[in-house]
This record gives sequence, structure tokens and C-alpha cells, in this order.
Amino acid sequence: MPEGDTIWQTARRLHTALAGRTLTRADLRVPRFATADLTGRTLLDVTPRGKHLLARIDGGLTLHSHLRMDGAWRVYATGERPRGGPDHQIRAILGNAESTAYGYRLPVLELIRTAEESRVVGHLGPDLLGPDWDAEEAERRLGADPARSLGEALLDQRNLAGIGNVYKSELAFLAGVTPWLPVGELAPGVPARLVATARRLLEANKDRPDRRTTTTRRPGTPLHVYGRAGQPCLRCGAPIRKAELGDRITYWCPGCQYGPTGTTDPTHPADGRDGRDRSDSRPTD
Repeated sequence: MPEGDTIWQTARRLHTALAGRTLTRADLRVPRFATADLTGRTLLDVTPRGKHLLARIDGGLTLHSHLRMDGAWRVYATGERPRGGPDHQIRAILGNAESTAYGYRLPVLELIRTAEESRVVGHLGPDLLGPDWDAEEAERRLGADPARSLGEALLDQRNLAGIGNVYKSELAFLAGVTPWLPVGELAPGVPARLVATARRLLEANKDRPDRRTTTTRRPGTPLHVYGRAGQPCLRCGAPIRKAELGDRITYWCPGCQYGPTGTTDPTHPADGRDGRDRSDSRPTD
């Protein structure tokens, strides 16, 4: 699933290609809006909100889309053949004289009144890449349910808008705790540092072609734990483990992260512990 920085980049590409120009082609290939005619209208802007995309069109309309797991927007020069997948996967086409955007496999696509955008994004927490970012409110929401696991709390877009599975695993590693640790058991100061780190990482990666959370320049090591099951931790050398947290795969280091663990993959049998003596340890960032 795309994370907030990826959505920000997608919004920027769409905005650069379409904003301020008259739509000469507009095709919404979903039954409810198939007859909507947007040609002749000006696309005003494309704004990201967490993982949502809001394309505002004159006349008080907004085209709302969400990519979820497999969706994508691709931009090509008008007249160029799109290459984002089979034609039957195209759910939306927005074009002008210079550029045309194709929305592939969009699970959420709806045309709403701009004045009613709060209906689709009003539930979201502070946007990590938004102009109205509020760190204190994000921290308050993150800790609102002390019994909830950190991983679940980070993924809940009502707490912080923009964190996905990659950042969930990476943030837990940087905090020195497993994603299964209840947020109420985080040491004082850790929630604030988590929120600040999340903001810093997304800000740093929104302008990068490849996401990076590590500072090492060793080839092939842009991330600490995500996608690295069985490989040695960049800090302690312990094999990175993976397990399910809800319906998502989660990665963590048994040598660097404190807290309960889930059922690991077959190559790393779970024992319900992280394998370290914790008699004098505290989670760090």
C-alpha cells in the first residue's frame, strides 16, 4: 500500500500535469459516474490528504481517489500510449492538450462536491505532510487507547495520516520496541519522538525517488527492517524476523527491539519473547 510520501509525489505529478488547464478529456469508468461530463472545466489543483487524493475541478467538484493496495495514477504526454497495465484496468482518464493522466485499478473513485470533502477525509488525524500538521494532537491520538499495539495505532489513519506498513515497521525499530508493544507501555518521551521521527522521515522522502530510513550508504540497505527477513540487522547483526500483525506483514529485529512478538515466519520459530535479558533495559530511539 502506498505511504503518505508516495501519495504526495503522485499528487505533485498530477498537479504539475493538469492543474490550471482545461480538461479536453475526462472519462470516469465506474458505473455511478460514467455519464459525468467534466470536459471544458478547469482542473484547479490536486491535493494529497494522508493517503487520499483530491483533484479539485471548477464548478465546485472534487474527484476523490484512494489507491489502497494496487491502485496507481500514471501521467503521459497526450497521444502517447499508456503503459500502466491492461486497458480494462483503467478507471479514470483526465487529459488536456499536453498531458493525460490514467488511473489504474482505483478501488475508490468518486465525484463529490468540494464543499463536502470532509465526508471522505474529515475523519483523518493530523496529516504528516500537511500544512496544518499538529504534533501534539498526533501524539494525543496515538496514545488515546493505551492497550492498543503500537503497530495498529500507527496504521490507524485517524491518529496520524500517512503512515503505512513500511513506516510502521521502521518507526518501531527506531523507537527500539516491537510493533506489538501496547502504546501505554512506551517509555516517557518515546511517543513524542515517534511522532517527530515520522514527520521527519516522510518530509525527507517526499522528494526522493527511493525511500530511505537508514543513514548508511551501504548498497541495498535503504531500510532497517522492512522486507529484510532473514538478513542481518544493520545495528546488531541478528536476523530480521517477520510476522503478521492484523492482516499486514511486520518486520522487526529481535536484538534491538523490546516487547512482545507475534508468530514468526517458519525460518524463525516464535517463542513469545525477544530473546534478550531485559533486567536493565529501556526502549530508546
